Amino acid sequence: MDVIRLKINNKSSNEYPPMAMALGYFDGVHRGHQQVILEAKRQAEEEGTKSAVMTFDPHPSVVLGRTDKQIQYITPLTEKIKIIEELGIDYLFIINFSADFANLLPQEFIDQYVIGLNVKHVVAGFDFTYGRMGKGTMETLPFHSRNKFSYTVVPKFTQGNEKVSSTRIRSLLKDGKTNELISLLGRYYTTSGIVIHGDKRGRTIGFPTANVDLFDDYIIPPLGVYAVRMKVNDTWYNGVCNIGYKPTFNKEALHPSVEVHLFDFNEDIYGEEVTIEWHLHLRKEQKFSGIEELVAQIERDKQNSLVYFNE
Repeated sequence: MDVIRLKINNKSSNEYPPMAMALGYFDGVHRGHQQVILEAKRQAEEEGTKSAVMTFDPHPSVVLGRTDKQIQYITPLTEKIKIIEELGIDYLFIINFSADFANLLPQEFIDQYVIGLNVKHVVAGFDFTYGRMGKGTMETLPFHSRNKFSYTVVPKFTQGNEKVSSTRIRSLLKDGKTNELISLLGRYYTTSGIVIHGDKRGRTIGFPTANVDLFDDYIIPPLGVYAVRMKVNDTWYNGVCNIGYKPTFNKEALHPSVEVHLFDFNEDIYGEEVTIEWHLHLRKEQKFSGIEELVAQIERDKQNSLVYFNE
């Protein structure tokens, strides 16, 4: 897959082959998004053109001033690129979402970023908007197309009588309901990072852990213990993960740590890139009166996780 970054005042169409392109922000690349992207792929195959996806970076709300908080993503850009590539797309266009870009008239957006890129068929969700203040919609698209391309509107995708959306997924994540995400994402929620040195206390009580420093601005599930799988050197291992401040030992931690204890695993993986796959929230974080009580609870967590994976 060719990944192409574009800025405002993008020129030229001649350098790109005819394409069927999916348009959207696609945070999560969930099952609803996949309907849009795979329809563009299908149209490309049918018409003998290349398949393409257009997305935007950073999140529009950063530029439009709708939030003063740091944006957290279901799929940060690096993760989004990986998933879209796995869907078998030929081109990924990443538009730099700037104030100037946000100010483009709907016709200017279509002229520069659709017609100007040699797009012959556009695919987007029923609620996709474009141009200044989102004035361009799928209803105005035929007018703005100048008869240069055809288009497909993908209807609302639902699961459990409710729209599959990034907002719904974010809400479940923030509630720790990681086991409910697979029906919306079409996969388990994952986060990636590097194994760093921690205080190494786990090994002294018989439960060595990998302390994972997560990349990017992922949404992290709430504090607590989870049944997880972790990919190390292309191999998946079952385990338990604790997100928390380790209140039994540490009263001054400023940020929660993400620590994974893997079953039947005994390798030195400091500095390795790993991926955590979040399965089931087992319990909330709690403070214990001493080491023995903590060890007994960790053993229960391990057994509960083993039962979950065996089932």
